[in-house]
Amino acid sequence: MMGHPASKLTTQKMTNQRAPRSPYDQVGGIVYFPRMLDKIRLSRAGQLPEEYHPYLGASLRGSFDDRCTRYLGVSYEDVVAQVAAGNSDEDILEWCYRNGHRLNDEAKYIWNAFMRGRGRKDEASEELEDAKRKAGMEHRQDLETFFEFYEVDENRKP
Repeated sequence: MMGHPASKLTTQKMTNQRAPRSPYDQVGGIVYFPRMLDKIRLSRAGQLPEEYHPYLGASLRGSFDDRCTRYLGVSYEDVVAQVAAGNSDEDILEWCYRNGHRLNDEAKYIWNAFMRGRGRKDEASEELEDAKRKAGMEHRQDLETFFEFYEVDENRKP
């Protein structure tokens, strides 16, 4: 499992719920990290749609949250504590660097390329196709990665 909901948010009945920000958004040159923090904040506020809950955190090995925290060398629970303390995205990333691995430009490049391409002709491709089917987007051959899928599923791109 990669860390994605498989149903369109437009069907949400509760108006206080919203999708996290785009996976393409960056903090310190790192994609996905701000989305993970957004999911934590929304979950804590009771505003994260239910279909995201199974993909929160590191309990699902291989989820994007799990991969992100392992790549940074910190625990997901410690990141949650940093969010709960009210720290900014930039401060939390700096905390990760102090307590885990500081990413140089090459490590950031590798992370970003891996994440942006996840689902395109790799071991996650079948899971992406399954997510598209569940969301009624099996006809969308233009959605080749999870990031592209999230953008459409969360109504950020046509």
